[in-house]
Amino acid sequence: MLLLMIRLDAATAVPFLDLQPAHAPLKAALLEEISELLESGQFTNGAQVRAFEAEFASFCGTAHCIGTGSGLDALRFSLLAAGIERGAEAIVPANTFVATLEAVSQAGAVPVPVDVSEADYNLDPAAVEHAISQRTQAIVPVHLYGQMADMRLVLAIADRHDLVVLEDACQAHGAERDGIRAGTAGRAAAFSFYPAKNLGAIGDAGALVTDDAELARVARMLREHGEESKYSHRIEGYTSRLDTIQALVLLHKLRRLAGWNTERRELAAAYRERLDGVGDLRLPPVPAGSEPVWHLFVVRTAEPERLQRHLAERGIGTGRHYPKPVHFTGAYASLGYGAGSFPVSETLAGEILSLPFFPGMSEAQLDTVSAAIAGYFEHG
Repeated sequence: MLLLMIRLDAATAVPFLDLQPAHAPLKAALLEEISELLESGQFTNGAQVRAFEAEFASFCGTAHCIGTGSGLDALRFSLLAAGIERGAEAIVPANTFVATLEAVSQAGAVPVPVDVSEADYNLDPAAVEHAISQRTQAIVPVHLYGQMADMRLVLAIADRHDLVVLEDACQAHGAERDGIRAGTAGRAAAFSFYPAKNLGAIGDAGALVTDDAELARVARMLREHGEESKYSHRIEGYTSRLDTIQALVLLHKLRRLAGWNTERRELAAAYRERLDGVGDLRLPPVPAGSEPVWHLFVVRTAEPERLQRHLAERGIGTGRHYPKPVHFTGAYASLGYGAGSFPVSETLAGEILSLPFFPGMSEAQLDTVSAAIAGYFEHG
């Protein structure tokens, strides 16, 4: 999990992530409303939760939004509420954060990783087709780094094989591709509001969005002990509510999200201009028709750890998303996939480096990072 850089020390030239520029203009209003919340005592199921759910559903373009305690819970609930059976298979990308697989296995299904495409680092449709078996019930595309998967091809495959599509949109708030908005293509979609996300809370939070009224009804029961009404427990459930304080914060931030996403696109364009042709860097691909929201700016190089050390020595923070493919982790070693099972995902894991990237990042910081990278390659 990403370690958040909230306070900067004097030796830090450019942090990997700085939340202060986004929070500073909101601080006074948030503190006032949090003080009012303390007086009201409506810490769970407060009016702000319903208000945020309505506004986020409108932002996504869906009929329903169900707030949850995390993005993982939202994705798990989407599988359970969609009726994915225990022991069934759900196809997932091998290049993803482990939570995608956790949601599948914790819902009682079996995650089936497939390789990703060099075109967008997301699910390779040909690999998806090849992985479908008689036990397959779902495809779980991940919109990694804020870049949507090719949902037209994914949906076509799902239609041919009568499969449910459930989106992991935890890094893609507001992303679009081929006129499709993240969260609207599948039966349901999960979003995370972990603080580092494009739309981040001040703690863990998430949401499930859907146009399916029955799926939404079941998801609401799942998040609150299986209750359809007070003390009427229709199904076995969980405790995973969106806390009122997080909804309060998210309401303020949601109204600024479009502007922040525009700023991210401008930062990505600036990086691409400065780093084009530098050393062996491979810049992030952007397929035709795609409008990513740039949750991360991830480059590739032959020796990412060496470049990472070079930048760290100059006070520049970076990240690795993700340095170990999920099928190499101890948690999913039992799936039985060895080295070479997913060559593109494994190659990416050995080459990726995430550069400093956040709304409020200054041109001077951008120049500092770009110059340090150029210097690394110039001097070997």
